[in-house]
Amino acid sequence: MVRYRSVALAIVLSIITCGIYSIYWFIVLTDEVNEVTGQPGTSGGMAFLFNLITCSIYGIYWGYKMGEKLDSARHRNNVPSGSFPIIFLLLNLFGFQIITMALIQNEVNRYAPAA
Repeated sequence: MVRYRSVALAIVLSIITCGIYSIYWFIVLTDEVNEVTGQPGTSGGMAFLFNLITCSIYGIYWGYKMGEKLDSARHRNNVPSGSFPIIFLLLNLFGFQIITMALIQNEVNRYAPAA
């Protein structure tokens, strides 16, 4: 189930816990994007493992795929799609994966049920 998360709180928790929360966030975010878009793909745990094994090279590909999935979800919901794949690819390429995760969370929050 998709859960609303505060982007600012997730970033602060990631910094305070020296990245431990960001691991959890990465895994859950991947699973939620798969659920929201209806496009099953690599699970969050496997994506994290691939990212770890490849020294974050998989993270660049992961960002691109998450962008593609979110763009297709926007298109299905008659919302103008953006350039998420390219933006996420470039952010991850230059080491700003936390910004990518924040943007993905912001997009996923649109599909979360109202509390």
